[in-house]
Amino acid sequence: MARTEQLRLDELSPRAAAAAVRERLATTELRIFAQSSPAKLIAVGLILLSMCLTAGAVTAVAVNDRQHALDVLLVQAEPDAFSAQRLYTALSVADASAGTAFISGGLEPKTVRDRYNQAVGEAAAELVIQSNRTDGDSDTHLRTGIATGIPVYCGLVETARANNRSGFPVGAAYLSEASNLMQATMLPMAQELQEHRSEAITATQRNHVRPPWPAIVLPLLAVGALVAAQWFLFRRWHRVLNAGLLLATGTMVVLLSWTVIAGVISAVSTTHSRDYGSIPAAALTESRILAQQARTAETLKLVRRDTSTEYDRTYDEATNKLKAILLGYPGDAPGAKDVGSAGAALDRWLAAHQRMNEALSRGDFIGAGAVATGPGANEATAQVDALDKALADGITDSRNMLRTNTSHAARTLDLLAPGALVLSTAAAVFIAAGLWPRLREYR
Repeated sequence: MARTEQLRLDELSPRAAAAAVRERLATTELRIFAQSSPAKLIAVGLILLSMCLTAGAVTAVAVNDRQHALDVLLVQAEPDAFSAQRLYTALSVADASAGTAFISGGLEPKTVRDRYNQAVGEAAAELVIQSNRTDGDSDTHLRTGIATGIPVYCGLVETARANNRSGFPVGAAYLSEASNLMQATMLPMAQELQEHRSEAITATQRNHVRPPWPAIVLPLLAVGALVAAQWFLFRRWHRVLNAGLLLATGTMVVLLSWTVIAGVISAVSTTHSRDYGSIPAAALTESRILAQQARTAETLKLVRRDTSTEYDRTYDEATNKLKAILLGYPGDAPGAKDVGSAGAALDRWLAAHQRMNEALSRGDFIGAGAVATGPGANEATAQVDALDKALADGITDSRNMLRTNTSHAARTLDLLAPGALVLSTAAAVFIAAGLWPRLREYR
């Protein structure tokens, strides 16, 4: 038979004979490879299967973790931070209102008294919310300190109120003691509680904008391995395309593209929720608290009839910080219009405060009290109320922006986790289907 093949080769042209020899050598090489290397193809298949399935599983876990963190932010962290902010603000408003009521002398106006009662009630309600929502004991001492301080503070205020009604000057001392308890103990605890709650939001946002590298690198490696496997099969079988591996490669490319695109959209939404939500809200919350601190210093100066500069220094420091925050507030941020209204109210309040100081310098305590607590549209009370309302509206706008963008960031990832599992499983099926014909050739 070898002689017959030799005669056939002799009948061919040199070029055709050379081609026939090369084909015979390739066939011989393939037979040798088929006899010696079935394990290699099985190993290649197992590696590809494991890489695709691992990439899908890691992507699904990473996406689930990130989406869960955003959902926790929406359901727990952000409401907790908002509640802590309301607690801090309510305590500040209560302290400022107590001083305003005291200045009125005798039976204070009903609106002022109602404002104080409402602020104390809101503080107690927010404290209950904080206790119910907590998932750990790290802030127990803060909640306990505020909870035990509220009745003591209210007792001192009521004692000051009773003495003030009776015309006893000792009432001013009780009110100063109550305010000192609030400013030195309760408000710092409330501030620390608020900072802890806000840090939970900041940490989630900071982690979310970081790329999920394992969910990106592993599908990329799987795509590279699939391309390399197709090149390997081409070198061994001299066939350009393997339909199964080609479909598996396309499937993993889809998974990789989906992960990157959805991740970028989600990260951008989270960035917007931070830049146009949590950061402006923090600035406006600080502004609102500074306003109440300044108001407390203003009223305590009248209560104590203090002619020194101690309360003025506190008032000036708070209002200067407040003005700097309002002037530096971004014009394209939520609540920018409210901030403009707050700045105008602050200017009118500063003018009223100046008139109050001028009346005090003349010894006109009644006139100074009328400027500080009177019902007139140009007096300090009206401006403080307008300032506080504008800042509260701005906080609401920025909070809505935070929640809207965070919800969008979470919903963008809704289908990615199950999609990653489906696509990686499909890629594994395509790999098996693509390699099975080659394995059958070993029989």
